[in-house]
Amino acid sequence: MPAYAPAAGTVRETAEAPGFHKADGGAGATAEGKGKGKGKAKGEGKGKVGGKAGGTVQGVDLGTEITASLVVFLVALPLCIGVAVASGTPAELGIITGVVGGLVVGMTRGSALQVSGPAAGLTALVAETVEAHGIAMLGVIVLMSGLLQIGLGMIRLGRMFQAISIAVVQGMLAGIGLPLMFSQSYPLADATAPGTAIENILGFPAHVLGTFTNAQTAIAALLGIATVVLSFVWKKVPGPVGRIPAALVAVAIGVVIAALPGVEVKTLQVGDLLAAVQVPGPEQFAGLADPAVLTAVLTFTVIASAESLFTAAAVDRMHDGPRTRYNTELIAQGAGNTVCGVLGALPMTAVVARSSANVQAGAKTRLSRTLHGLWLLAFALLLPSVLALIPISVLAGVLVHSGWKLLAPEQFPKMWRQDRGEFVVMAVTTGTIVATALLEGVLVGLAAGIVLAALRMSRTSIEHRVEGDTAKLVMTGNATFLRLPKVIDALEAVGSAGTPRIRLDLMGVTHLDHACRSQIEEFVAQKRASGTVRVELLLPDLPGPGSGPGSGPGSGSGPRPGPKPRRRPRPRSSPESPPGPVSSPVSSPVSPSWPPPQPHERSSSGALYDAFYGPSQPGPSAEWYYLDTRPFEGLQDSEDARWRDHHG
Repeated sequence: MPAYAPAAGTVRETAEAPGFHKADGGAGATAEGKGKGKGKAKGEGKGKVGGKAGGTVQGVDLGTEITASLVVFLVALPLCIGVAVASGTPAELGIITGVVGGLVVGMTRGSALQVSGPAAGLTALVAETVEAHGIAMLGVIVLMSGLLQIGLGMIRLGRMFQAISIAVVQGMLAGIGLPLMFSQSYPLADATAPGTAIENILGFPAHVLGTFTNAQTAIAALLGIATVVLSFVWKKVPGPVGRIPAALVAVAIGVVIAALPGVEVKTLQVGDLLAAVQVPGPEQFAGLADPAVLTAVLTFTVIASAESLFTAAAVDRMHDGPRTRYNTELIAQGAGNTVCGVLGALPMTAVVARSSANVQAGAKTRLSRTLHGLWLLAFALLLPSVLALIPISVLAGVLVHSGWKLLAPEQFPKMWRQDRGEFVVMAVTTGTIVATALLEGVLVGLAAGIVLAALRMSRTSIEHRVEGDTAKLVMTGNATFLRLPKVIDALEAVGSAGTPRIRLDLMGVTHLDHACRSQIEEFVAQKRASGTVRVELLLPDLPGPGSGPGSGPGSGSGPRPGPKPRRRPRPRSSPESPPGPVSSPVSSPVSPSWPPPQPHERSSSGALYDAFYGPSQPGPSAEWYYLDTRPFEGLQDSEDARWRDHHG
């Protein structure tokens, strides 16, 4: 059986994104750190785990953690090799990075279930760096990037990556799963993928047609397809046999079939790990004086940090265990990259395919991801001949199944039914990742989500009409610059009505940004300067600095426009006078009289005014500007009408 190392492009996996699939092991308590499980088996750290094999009581089953680590090992092994080869480096460097991701990052408390290692998201950048500066400089660049990540975590910049929309996360998962499926369909039939995700998708029909023209590729394809089918149906097998991970069963079957006479499928090939280690020397550190090298360091730092923490945000939605500590996880990723740099290996990030496989296998603690690094090290150092027995097509089938779980095609119609705006964000994220790369797709998805939120937060209702000799404009909702054209049109409409009086009622506005406010104030100033029209401007009691809860229009106690207002703030007697303290509500009501008091008639105590319009008062930030305070003939009739409307 010939040994085979995957060629460039055979693996397309990205470091980010977990999905919304919960672990099959149940929602039991976790045994991380100082867990409080009451079982008898020994758990992680000082935790205690209990329960019989395959189940959870108040802890975590140790057997499940071990089998989950083996599943992650089988997923990680071909990816480590494939990413390294695609990056233009020896395959052994990818395994070294995977080992560090398990043994160093895996033991930290940042994230319990996400798994780190070399990722396809950095493949192009690593290849360009190796071509420009040589493979010897790669270690120094990765080392400095790791130190920068540690610094970013220590100044607590990790939590900023928690602000990510669910639609973006689901789109990110689908954008990773779809290319992963198509890219692994080629090694599933012992072929080499053309390259980019688009090329892999476009070349898929010809690949399928050419697979069964050769007996050996047909055997490999059947092995891979059988692995995919087995991964879907194995959980339905009754009894304790069904608790064995499908990936382990598929590998065992694949090894047996590959050993049969006449079967020549491609298998894994791993060289000497120790010989691949390249510790940077003084000459490489001197290269840090090159601005291009420093630029590469910053680029590695930003991309690796973003991919790892975006993955953490998605992994947290895959399970109900402990949440990620973002700053701690960023420091852990930095420590892992620092060790990788010292060993001259590839950079690492958190990787979605391994993380999702870990969760789906039922892992609950850090033990599984730590053990996966131990298996990588042990098999590569001690049992490389055993790895050479594993068919590439079987491992590719495991990855195709993982890609389908990440794609989760049922999420698209579900999102369409729930929220079509979020569906657009999800689809845009997925399409951009497939067309470009993970980081670019996530950034575009985040931008689309922000635009959607801004549009929805800027819902403004504007009504303008003419009542007698008054042109009225009533505005409610959130008035932002996105609605400025609508505001300008309404102002022009009331301004061209030709009435001697204009009233702009903004008491129902919950947010008035600088652009809209400036436009309104400019309109009022222009009309006043003309001397032909009297203008009243009623601004809302928006919460200001120091205002307590419950103030403002949106709280239920704020002033509202309309014929039946719940309260009405007292107008200021002069637009030029600064806002002063507002008198307290009277303790005993004053008997109302008719007609109601007018703004220019209210007493200094405000008791008479409160008797008609309620004891509620505007907060200290309330503004009521009568920009033209001269007596106006129609004012009395207007107030009489409001009183009749209010009392039915």
